[in-house]
Formats: sequence, structure tokens, C-alpha cells
Amino acid sequence: MSNLYLKIITPKKVVLEKEIISITVPSSEGDMTILPRHIHLFSLLKEGIVTYRTQKSEELLAIGGGYVETDGEMVQLLVSRAYGQDEIDHTATLKAIETAKSDMKQIKDKKQQQEISTLLRRSLVDLKLIKRKAPKSFNSE
Repeated sequence: MSNLYLKIITPKKVVLEKEIISITVPSSEGDMTILPRHIHLFSLLKEGIVTYRTQKSEELLAIGGGYVETDGEMVQLLVSRAYGQDEIDHTATLKAIETAKSDMKQIKDKKQQQEISTLLRRSLVDLKLIKRKAPKSFNSE
């Protein structure tokens, strides 16, 4: 079976470079799975959960909005942020959601409401990732 080469880039750093067998991303049109030899593609990504599989495991990441590009051999994600399950603080995420919901009711300034809405969306994606099962490891039997 052929593989894909995955590269995930944020404005601050290259988060991940890895050989994979498939990836599912949250595109603006819905979840999309990319396999080796996929047709050339450039698409908008929304905040959500990315799932990628290697020969031995399945991994999950929370991402911010951005773009995905593939030529069927390489997949590049250019995103605003990318975090694994082990990088997210459950308690801080719950507190951020609670605070954002409370602030949305009190603040009338449109710009501040938009910033709070962004924080709330990101925190909800993080919570969704935390609640998903831990990455699976596959036996190489």
C-alpha cells in the first residue's frame, strides 16, 4: 500500500511531518478523507478535529481554520493552530467555555462578542477532542 506524506504548519512552527496512510479533515463542505493518489485538491478547512492513520496507530488533533492541499502524495495543512489530546488542559477548557458563555450575555460590543465567540468555538473543539477516545494503536501481527 502506498502512503501519504503529511505536513501540518501553523504560523509559529511546523507541528508535524509524518508518513501516513489516510487523513480526515473538517473541510468547509464537511469531513473529507484523503487517501494516497487522491486527486489534486486545495480546500478551505474549518475548526475541528483531524484524524490521521499510520500503519500502527490513529491520532487526533484539534485544528483552527486554514487550508488543506494535496497532490495525492503529499498533504499539507496550513492552519491557525493544531493541538493533540495531551496538549489540552481539560479544566482550563471547561472554565474558558463557562467564562465565554457568561461574557456573551453581558458584553454588548460587537468586536468583543466576536472575540468571545472565537474563543468559545475553539474551546468547544478542544472539549470535543478531549471527549474522543484516546488514539488507537494497531497490532502489527
